Amino acid sequence: MVGDAVLAAMVLTAMVVLSFADRQGGPHGRTTWGARTPDALSLTLMALGAVALVFRRRAPMPVLAFTAVVSLVELVTGDPRAPVAMSVVVALYTVAAHTDRPTTVRVGLLTMSVLTGAAMLGSLGGGALPWYDQENLGLFAWTGMAAAAGDAVRSRRDFVQAIKERAERAERTREEEARRRVAEERLRIARDLHDVVAHHIALVNVQAGVAAHVMDKRPDQAKEALAHVREASRSALNELRATVGLLRQSGDPEAPTEPAPGLDRLEELVGTFRNAGLPVEVARADHGTTLPAAVDLAAYRVIQEALTNVQKHAGEEAKAEVSVVRVGPNVEITVLDSGPGPGTAEPDGPSREGGGHGLLGMRERVTALGGSCTAGPRYGGGFRVHAILPVKTASPATGKAG
Repeated sequence: MVGDAVLAAMVLTAMVVLSFADRQGGPHGRTTWGARTPDALSLTLMALGAVALVFRRRAPMPVLAFTAVVSLVELVTGDPRAPVAMSVVVALYTVAAHTDRPTTVRVGLLTMSVLTGAAMLGSLGGGALPWYDQENLGLFAWTGMAAAAGDAVRSRRDFVQAIKERAERAERTREEEARRRVAEERLRIARDLHDVVAHHIALVNVQAGVAAHVMDKRPDQAKEALAHVREASRSALNELRATVGLLRQSGDPEAPTEPAPGLDRLEELVGTFRNAGLPVEVARADHGTTLPAAVDLAAYRVIQEALTNVQKHAGEEAKAEVSVVRVGPNVEITVLDSGPGPGTAEPDGPSREGGGHGLLGMRERVTALGGSCTAGPRYGGGFRVHAILPVKTASPATGKAG
């Protein structure tokens, strides 16, 4: 408001000063100052036009209409004319700067046409100036430039605002992507922790039960069972240390450097279950296929989780079969057991087929790599886990197979 009042005062000063200039009064058509004096009506119209500019931001259209009427009165009655139209130029600029382009074009053309036409008609009606005088044409030019300047300012303001909005959207997108990546990493670490803890704790539980059962009658077998407990617990600690080590800062010298487990450690994995009393047969027909690290780890974890479920739920007489087969562009993992299958409750879910955290984690691992995983009871008893993993995974950056 203060800025508009200052501008209005400056416009009023300029109009009053220019009203004392007489372009035709000097020799050779030069402008002379003080050769004429504005009358009371012209001074009143100039004051009204300037006062209206104080409210130009609050009501651009009404101010433009008011200043246009004031200017029309001066163009018709003033002789010589006072530059009341300066207030129209400022008001038209304000309208153009605060409305859209179609409105600016319509209002600008109307204002220019009405004022210029009134000025020319006033000259034809016996005024001191001819209708084609440069003062009449200058009125057309000044109003046109005011509309163009206001539209340019509005366009630049909208452009800058659009850039800011895009930057804000990009920032929000980056934050959402960061949150998504954090959630995915937490889910992946949770799956790893579940696989490691479930596998090794199940083995420790079995071996500890064996040791407690034979401690008095067969101490040698109890010592062997306790040795397996110690080995399983050591392996669990090592894998937990490696998993938790992923949370360290990059460059930490204590971060683990041991590679993630894969199918090259399948015999070692199966051996831990055999030591716990679960007969496991392994059949491989993958022909020495080299798998990407993510696929290799997923295959290992699927077998580990499936055998852990067999150990926990299938009963003492159960047997397990593991097969790894290369079929075209995929590697298929199958784990079968001869246990009772459905109806046996899991600690982390209603049953083996009910989708506890273990089965859910297997499906999430395989699906994330573009494969599929099914698990369910076998006809005639037992349980079956079948996973299909692509040998080549799509790169997130390029979307191409790699």
